Amino acid sequence: MANVNPTLVITGKARLTFPHLFTPYAKELGQEAKYSVTILVPKSDVLTRQKIDAAIMAATQAGIAKSWNGVKPPILATPVHDGDGVRPSDGQPFAPECKGHWVFTASSKQQPQVVDTGLNPIMAQSEIYSGVYARVSVNFFPYNASGKKGIGCGLNNVQKLEDGEPLGGRTTALSDFGDATGFQAAPAPQYGQQPSYGQQAPQQYAPAPQQYQTPPASQYGQPYQAPQYQQAPVYGQPAPQIDPITGMPIVPPMGY
Repeated sequence: MANVNPTLVITGKARLTFPHLFTPYAKELGQEAKYSVTILVPKSDVLTRQKIDAAIMAATQAGIAKSWNGVKPPILATPVHDGDGVRPSDGQPFAPECKGHWVFTASSKQQPQVVDTGLNPIMAQSEIYSGVYARVSVNFFPYNASGKKGIGCGLNNVQKLEDGEPLGGRTTALSDFGDATGFQAAPAPQYGQQPSYGQQAPQQYAPAPQQYQTPPASQYGQPYQAPQYQQAPVYGQPAPQIDPITGMPIVPPMGY
């Protein structure tokens, strides 16, 4: 189907950075939050660059007719920048991943559709990150706001093509944990034992209870006998009676 909108561009395979496609984002406090993404188009993709130039020209003509009172601004700000140059915002070089690319940012108040190569919606935000490769549908338009005139870039939809090396120092779970060779989990301490560094035998938190000791045997090899309170009766005499309170023998009065 032919593109009937001259300001609409569908890029070739491009790299995304700073994607905010699921939640609107405001760069500065008080600024209106929008969905946005920065797009890196390789300079080898001449066809996409030609489509961008044609769309900017069409947006410029629309601006002269509708937004700028019939006059083209002497200095027309455009959103596409040379990644081998410097950022127009602060004059500093672009990030290393921008080298060899055309760089521009597209944004929208409405959330874009994000799909895979089968046009299935992508719901997991982790699927879209800085470094992923995608095709992006954008629309260039003229603006006249706060005394500034130029060409802006609106974000339509995103189609993820393939994963790429994450940018900005982000790692993947595979790169972090994929090589488990030599990994040994530390043994969990056992209840009642205190782990000791460099020692195998655990230390006891409390001494083990002492075992009941049986009375020692006599020197003759006979079991030890506890002393008896009652005395054996003497032959010819009756056994003494025991006081139930004191446990001592009752001594009869004299004369008995």
